[in-house]
Order: sequence, then C-alpha cells, then structure tokens
Amino acid sequence: MYKGNERKAFQDEKDIAHVTNHGSLLYPHRLNFYDRAPLYDVSIEEFETCALDRLRILAEIESSAARNRTWEELKTVTNTQCLKYLPLHATSARTVDRDTERRKDHLGHFVLRLAFCRSEDLRRRFVKAESTLFRIRYDGDATPERELFLNSRDFNWTAVDAAEKAKYRKELFASFQGSKNESVREQAFESEKYYKVKWTRVPDLVEKRRVFLRGGWAYVPGKEQSSIVFQEFEVQLTRALEHTARSLPRIDEDTRIFPILDNLSQGFLAGVPSEWVGSGETTNVDGIKAEMVDDLAKKHYPMCMQTMHNNLRRDHHLKHFGRLNYGLFLKVLGLSIEEAIVFWRKSFDRITDDKFNKEYKYNIRHSYGLEGKRANYAAKSCQQLLSSGPGDYGCPYRHFSPENLQSALLSTYSSRGLSSSDLPEIMSTVKGTHFHVACTRVFELTHSSFGVKKGDGAGGGESITHPNQYASRSMELYKAQQENGEAMVLD
Repeated sequence: MYKGNERKAFQDEKDIAHVTNHGSLLYPHRLNFYDRAPLYDVSIEEFETCALDRLRILAEIESSAARNRTWEELKTVTNTQCLKYLPLHATSARTVDRDTERRKDHLGHFVLRLAFCRSEDLRRRFVKAESTLFRIRYDGDATPERELFLNSRDFNWTAVDAAEKAKYRKELFASFQGSKNESVREQAFESEKYYKVKWTRVPDLVEKRRVFLRGGWAYVPGKEQSSIVFQEFEVQLTRALEHTARSLPRIDEDTRIFPILDNLSQGFLAGVPSEWVGSGETTNVDGIKAEMVDDLAKKHYPMCMQTMHNNLRRDHHLKHFGRLNYGLFLKVLGLSIEEAIVFWRKSFDRITDDKFNKEYKYNIRHSYGLEGKRANYAAKSCQQLLSSGPGDYGCPYRHFSPENLQSALLSTYSSRGLSSSDLPEIMSTVKGTHFHVACTRVFELTHSSFGVKKGDGAGGGESITHPNQYASRSMELYKAQQENGEAMVLD
C-alpha cells in the first residue's frame, strides 16, 4: 500500500477525466467513499500524524454517543474538532490547498482501517464513528457540490418516472412525510422526485414506514435519498474492513508500523490525549510547592492520581510504577525538581536519609531528565494508564470493582458535589468501557459550581484524556473564580 515499487500512476484515463472536470483537483469532491487506496509514498511520521488527528475526531464522536449528546450538539463538537485537526473545505474555497486537506483525510482513514480491522468489535465501532462523520460532512456540504458527488458515483438506484408515480400516487402519498397542513403537504409531494432501490438497502426507512414497498422495491422520496447513500457507505466500509483484516498478518511483520497500529487501536478505549500533554513541560507557570500537594490533591485531582496520593499517604510508600506515574504527573503539573525531592522525602518518612538518597533520589532526578540519557519524559495519558495492569497506578474506572469504584467516588468527590444519584449514569458508561467518558462526567459534576454544565467536558465539549488535563483545567477554573472574588467551599 505504501511501497514505491507497488505504486501505479495516479492519473490513469479515469483519473484524468476527474481532473479535467474539476479544475486540476486530484480529489474532486470533499465527500469520499474511500474505495480507492492511497497509492503513494508517505513517511512514518505522516503515517502516524494523519491517523492520530483523525482518531481524535472519531474518539470524540464515540464519546459523544456515550455522553448522550443530541445530534445538533454532536455536529457542533465534531465540526469544531474537524476545524482544529482535520479541516476539509468546500471545493469552492479556492484560497486554501484543498488537495492537501483531502490527501490527509484520505490517508488517515486508510491508516485507521489497518488499526481497527483487527476484531469484530473494533470494526463495528470504527464503522459507526466513520459513518457519523460522513453524515455530518454530507449534511454540511453545499447542495450543488453534494449533487456533483452523487452524480460521480453509481448508487444503482432507478428514477421513478411521472407515469409510475401517478400509478402509485395514493400509496406514495400515504407514506410521504411532510407538513401537517394537507394542501402544503400535497404541494410538496407533487414536486418530489422518487427513486427505486431494493428494500434491503433502506432498512431504516422501512422501519419508520417512510417508503412504499412493492415487489421487493422501496420507493424512496428524494428528501430521503441520503439514507441510501449512508447505508451504501456503511456496507462498503464494513466489507472493506473485513478484506483488510484478512491481509493484516502481512502488515504485522513490519516492525515500524505494527507498534503504531497497536497504539491507535486503543484510541476508542481512552480517547486521544490532547496535544498539550505531548511533552514533559509543566502546564503551571506559577509552579507549586511540596506543601501545596495535599491541598491540590483534595481539590483538583482525577480519581487515578487521587488514589495514588491516598495510597502514598496511607503507606508512606509507592511501588516503582506508582512513583513513576505520580512523579511525572506532579512534574507536568508544576512541581520543580527541588520541590519534588522535598515532597518525596517527606512522604517516605519511615526510611533514613541514606536509604532515600541511594534508592529513590536518582530515579526522581532521572524522571526530570537530569540523570541517565537526560530525556524529558512526558506524563502518562489515560490511554497509557488504561493499558497498565491492575494495581495502585492504573485507571480506577477500569480496574476497580463496581462496588469499590462507587464507594471511592463518593468518599472522594461527595464534598465537591457528587451524589449517589449521579452514580448510575457514571457506572453505565463504565460498563460500556467508556472509562474516559465516566471521568469526564465526574469532572462536570464536581465543577458545576464553576459554571461547568453537562456536555462541557474539559472545555469546548472535549473529553478528559489525560490526568494533567483534568487537574490543570480544574486549577484554571478555581483560579478564575478566585480572581472574580468568589470562593468555592470544598470542605
């Protein structure tokens, strides 16, 4: 797929016709059925970046379903994410590089096919998210451009002529959806075009009784034509994913690509971490002191870091991976290396200075990039914590039993606005394995006094995908409220 020696010229006779008719655009339409693979060379970096940016959008679409957003809310959030990560302008927008945008969209889709074809569950979730994205783009496309796209493909529908429409006029009018005003409805019916397809291609319209059925054919009004398009998109993508799954073993042999695909396939589990957490740089320019950590934990921590902090205070110790995860979280939150050494020394108060310096101080300095290979390590994202095994350093929403999780949520967050009546909604998302959505809902509930509403997430509707995102956003809200002269009672 991506090897130069397998590449054929893009502009064969059929392609040249497209280019000629659309002002030299290699991708003549904003909408795409992705039925032709990208046959060109790409770098590993582009391979991964295009897929990650698209996955951010698909993961947000799936989390929106788990958060029970309305269709209009979903469209707003998705369009916002698309503008940020995957802009796709109309063909009429001649001031932007439309081919570059559409190339990224094309490549990202096919990379994610490789990542999500591995199991029936991943294929089902990918098809659902991609179909939703296609539908949002279809609805947002200008009518002339949408018509050009539809005319460029053979959807195997048959236009119903005037004589046939007149023959079945009574039956067609009975299933026609329109105004409650009979004369307005009849006028709209007279101007409506109809198309015939096999009834199995529009099961949603059959279920809703919006079509007339005769002899195995469904008579579809023009305003419901999109249902045929959406169904065709889903069917073709499902078939393509199954075909890709049969070819995947050959891809798995590539040691450059396989780790990337493996990481991408976790995207629906925890979302894709926000861009700002990609480095090990602090998110708090003011910095924090060792003596401030207990108060910050009580007010601003997500459940995973709250659990680690509580275990540290209870046992005066954390195991290696717990120290690593919590230490990197504190580093990005704004705890300097000097303050980190003070914090950990006070926390490990049951050992001698000599033991601390020999067994722990080096690792603390190492995580700050001051020892060893001096790398600037990033804090662990939700996706990374979810992939950890059960223990005191993973994700509580995944690893705690339902009873323990509910008890922990109430004991941790009841003073911040969480009540037992909120638990069924949270546990429902946990049961559906939407762990980051459950965490996002907890954030919304515990920050309602700051004006955070259901659906707002960490801001702009974004889901929580990183512990530092949760804590930093909480601290921002608290600081803004303090600056406005208000006080939040947390005790």
